[in-house]
Amino acid sequence: MKLKLMETGLRFMIQLKNNNIKHTTHKALSIQISLNGLSFYILNTQDNLADKIEHVTFAKKVTPFELLDAVKHAFNTEEWLKGNFDTVLVIHINELATLVPKPLFNEDAIADYLKLNSKILKTDFITFDDISVNDTVNVYVPYVNVNNYIYERFGDFTYKHYSTVLIEAILAQEKHVNENKLYIHVNNTHFEIIVTNNGTLALYNTFEYQTAEDFIYYVLFTAEQLNLNPEVIETVLLGAISKDDALYNILYKYIRHISFGSRKDNFSITKETINKHSHFTLLTRF
Repeated sequence: MKLKLMETGLRFMIQLKNNNIKHTTHKALSIQISLNGLSFYILNTQDNLADKIEHVTFAKKVTPFELLDAVKHAFNTEEWLKGNFDTVLVIHINELATLVPKPLFNEDAIADYLKLNSKILKTDFITFDDISVNDTVNVYVPYVNVNNYIYERFGDFTYKHYSTVLIEAILAQEKHVNENKLYIHVNNTHFEIIVTNNGTLALYNTFEYQTAEDFIYYVLFTAEQLNLNPEVIETVLLGAISKDDALYNILYKYIRHISFGSRKDNFSITKETINKHSHFTLLTRF
């Protein structure tokens, strides 16, 4: 059965019946997709081992149509993607998302929330994730063509927006913390700032950057707008950043208290050694 998400308006988890009988493989697949690249993570759920962590970086930002071609190419050429999986999660990365307090959310007016700060088309399929940890709704535009392809290939699967995964993971760690924190989650072309206030979400925003100067400008501007003192605020780094790169060095000039965050892994990594603050959204799912 072919699922047409734009026509049915289904959200978050696809629950249509699939007549194909699936045999247990003890493997779970997580795919992170953006116009700048793809990431894949395969977990062996029987041995609780990370079997595969793989990244594909595009030479330039692609279109949604080119993104679908890249996803198809990966599944058609990589042997480790040709099998079946017990569960599949797709994480959509883009800036077309906004948080709405759940008491104020009206599904009939879902497009109006995005129009306030994003450029959307009339043909865009809009959906939302419930973030129960702070009683908000994350309204966003997924890559519906990729969702259709994944459904055709695997049947039922789950999808979320990248910011949902990030916010849920950070707030879970901050649940019993009685102080303010500034989280910075770094990717190659963009980064996210999450500010928590006594364990609650005070701010989430995403920024594109090209240079270290772009990066520090947005960090310091955010701190100024929220009256966060760079000499005092605890700043936690996640994602693609390390002590020997330009982003860390320029941040260290202006922010006094810097540390690296940590995933709360419940599995072992066998084929490669990675630090505990990288791949935060890709691996946090499990």
